Amino acid sequence: MFSEFKSVLANPRQSLQQVLNFALVLSTAFMLWKSLSVISNSPSPIVVVLSGSMEPAFQRGDLLFLWNRDVGAEVGEIVVYNVKGKDIPIVHRVVRKHVTMPISGIEASANGSTSIPSPKLLTKGDNNVADDTELYAKGQSYLDRNEDIIGSVRGYIPAVGYVTIMLSEHPWMKTAMLGIMGVMVMLQREQ
Repeated sequence: MFSEFKSVLANPRQSLQQVLNFALVLSTAFMLWKSLSVISNSPSPIVVVLSGSMEPAFQRGDLLFLWNRDVGAEVGEIVVYNVKGKDIPIVHRVVRKHVTMPISGIEASANGSTSIPSPKLLTKGDNNVADDTELYAKGQSYLDRNEDIIGSVRGYIPAVGYVTIMLSEHPWMKTAMLGIMGVMVMLQREQ
């Protein structure tokens, strides 16, 4: 193995080509992620379920596909939201919806434009006893559909995201995996 690694380092042109191929793979994955973000109108179009709070609908490790082009959310819909000040997405079901309508039916913003008010949502995990008000930011009783919701679940693949959970719970695995990938790229021979 070390003789192969030594021969790879002896040919700088081949080494550079392999490094560039590896960079191409990474940049392609990044472009695919950004394209999905634009298409779904979500900063995170794919999310992994991190807890058992939505069992039996979703298990820990399920990979969810999100869509955020809908204006509202209906009771019973499963949404993913971020809590202000925390960076962990939460997957729960909408159990209550409030739409506050002013007298004219339209709200005027600071710049003078008018818009329909964003629905206020209350969520709860299917496997939880209480609703999510304890999870929301301090002083927040409901989620704002436009500000807090990352997207609505439109599809899922069971257990595929468990690799992500393992890599986040054991950081040394992430380092080892990247190291192995780098060595494999360097040892790859051109055909």
